Amino acid sequence: MSKPKIVILGAGYGGMMTAVRLEKELKAEDADITLVNKHNYHYQTTWLHEAAAGTIHHDRTRMLIKNVINTKRVKFVQDTVGSIDRENKKVALKNGEIEYDYLIVALGFESNTFGIKGLAENAFAIRSVNTARKIREHIEYKFASYNNDPDAKDSDLTIVVGGAGLSGIEFLGELVDRIPDLCKEYDIDPNKVKIVDVEGMPFVLPPFDRELAKYAQNYLESKGVTFKLSTFIKEATPEGVKVQKKDSEELEEIQAGTVVWTGGVKANHIPADSGFETNRGKIQVTEDLRYPEDDHIFAVGDVAWSSPKDAERPYPPTAQIAIQEAENLAKNIKHILHGEKTEAFVYKPKGTVASLGEKQAIGVVFDHKLTGKPAAAMKKVIDDRYLLMLGGVPLVLKKGKLNLL
Repeated sequence: MSKPKIVILGAGYGGMMTAVRLEKELKAEDADITLVNKHNYHYQTTWLHEAAAGTIHHDRTRMLIKNVINTKRVKFVQDTVGSIDRENKKVALKNGEIEYDYLIVALGFESNTFGIKGLAENAFAIRSVNTARKIREHIEYKFASYNNDPDAKDSDLTIVVGGAGLSGIEFLGELVDRIPDLCKEYDIDPNKVKIVDVEGMPFVLPPFDRELAKYAQNYLESKGVTFKLSTFIKEATPEGVKVQKKDSEELEEIQAGTVVWTGGVKANHIPADSGFETNRGKIQVTEDLRYPEDDHIFAVGDVAWSSPKDAERPYPPTAQIAIQEAENLAKNIKHILHGEKTEAFVYKPKGTVASLGEKQAIGVVFDHKLTGKPAAAMKKVIDDRYLLMLGGVPLVLKKGKLNLL
């Protein structure tokens, strides 16, 4: 009798942790496990804002998959997923197809422009290692060209950030750390650099405690960031953005050399395109993370609509939730293979920390509010804890942030 085939699509937080935990939960004779990902590396999505600003090298954010998983237990296939054929239990890849008995969909997110005119063409988005690298290189090019290009304009040194959620605020924190170094390196007057954040809500960091969010806003403003709250980007152009204040009909043009959109993400399009019943693009799963219409398919991370019972909104798309879902799912796969009852997924929040650069942060950890350096130290501990869970002490020593404490 052949072993069941378990296929994991995507090597983000949910997919990677599922693969690592299955490797520990199952014996070699229990199942064949295959992980499919378009890159040969896994990357820390929560570190991309640092790579985009240039405060860390982009290679620091990623690790080769073969160095994390046991390739004798988990087969890795580098390929791009095209579609999922539920009827025949096959996944179409760019370079072939793969059959499964149990499928775990962990395909992650895509940037969501909400239909804003010109945004896809004229703005950057922090969504991958390569896009983060492009943002860093673009900003550095603008600074390097300012004193050498006769056509350079002061607005080339203006950076507009769309969105003041977690990603936007963390990127701003890295920018205010990075800009002084760029000015010194390229002999630019810091007063010529402008950083503008445009946010539709009347406050920053909507999910956070208001006191902590105000701390973050005040700190960033003290470093030169201008916030335009209750304001919406209506169009992005090659010269910058056009914005509109809430309850106003007038458009204001902000000329900028760099526009970075952090205003939202959406679930990967492949499940919906493959005929899955979705809610806002997400696969609405049962309490054990299973697709209701197929007992052999599961979903975790940004592509899964996982929520508390009877909640109208899913859990937010965070690494913490994806990791906990992966741990629960690995146990449930083991239960299923052994004919046992599955366990309901119960999210146990451990807190959230938002970095404001290397030495500043805000957050709530185990119901305790933290600001400043203590919060920044806790953010590094959280980052290293994930590495410890994923690859043990060797991975922490190789990729961790302990040396920055």
